[in-house]
Amino acid sequence: MDRLWGMEVFIRVMECGSFSRAAESLDLANATVTSSLRNLEKHLGVTLIQRNTRHLHLTEEGRQFLPRCQEILKAVAQAESDVKTSASDIAGPLRIEAPFAIGQSLICPALVEFTKLHPGLSVSVTLTNHPQKLIERGTDVAIRMDRIEDADLVGRPVYEARHVVCGAPALVAAMQAPHPRDIDPRRCLGLFEEGHTTPFPWLFKQADDEVVIRPQGALNFNNTQALIQAALQEVGLIYVLDIFVADLIHEGKLVDLCPGWDTKLRTFHAVTVKSRFTSPKVRAFIDYLLEVFDARRRPSVKTLVEVGPGRKTKKSR
Repeated sequence: MDRLWGMEVFIRVMECGSFSRAAESLDLANATVTSSLRNLEKHLGVTLIQRNTRHLHLTEEGRQFLPRCQEILKAVAQAESDVKTSASDIAGPLRIEAPFAIGQSLICPALVEFTKLHPGLSVSVTLTNHPQKLIERGTDVAIRMDRIEDADLVGRPVYEARHVVCGAPALVAAMQAPHPRDIDPRRCLGLFEEGHTTPFPWLFKQADDEVVIRPQGALNFNNTQALIQAALQEVGLIYVLDIFVADLIHEGKLVDLCPGWDTKLRTFHAVTVKSRFTSPKVRAFIDYLLEVFDARRRPSVKTLVEVGPGRKTKKSR
């Protein structure tokens, strides 16, 4: 039986002075109220209320039990109120996971202002290129590119980035390469995935024209920031996501060599554990991310997210 509900019925009967008025106040049938009290008495093995057609009298056990029931229900109500208040606050620990490149270049710098906006938060950031299990690690939000690894997670697209080929102004001016096909692969610095040594190919499309460049430069890295630093030192050209070099291009420190060409797109998602309720602190962080990322390149909410190897895609939300 539901003991808390039985206690509430017991209290209401004594407050109202009759079963019928208690039933009316609870919007229940008289028989339901009577049954609830009988079940409570049966569970306790005592009689709580002696009643006849006109009067209700508490037994000795009832007199002992009534104030304790009132205390218990008051404590339950206070606990519920405390939890609801806590759940509505943007406060407490917030655990974030992100890849090194996006974490170092964008997420971590942006968190300085975010914590100023919400001083009640304590933010912990894990930078890793090896996605961790969110539930096991107690992670609230993770940043993923293109896919999420588990159907128990929900990915919300926050930014759609395109690759740009760029280099230091002096280097680009000397090369005079108006077409990707004219780019010398030996001047191209490669980016490779951790655990591999072969750089990713550079892809370009324009109408029916498609070009693939395989970097053969003197330097290759598994770290985007290291690649960008080499480009700033005029070592060669690089092919990286626009989000990492947009400010440098705007400041004239790097030059976009082929702005009219379509390149490979990558979508960043804010990933959370699937749940009926999203905490205010998580909502606040994701909303802040949407402000930080370039809104003009934000993907459609209908963008498909790949879920794990060999699984079907599903829509982000």
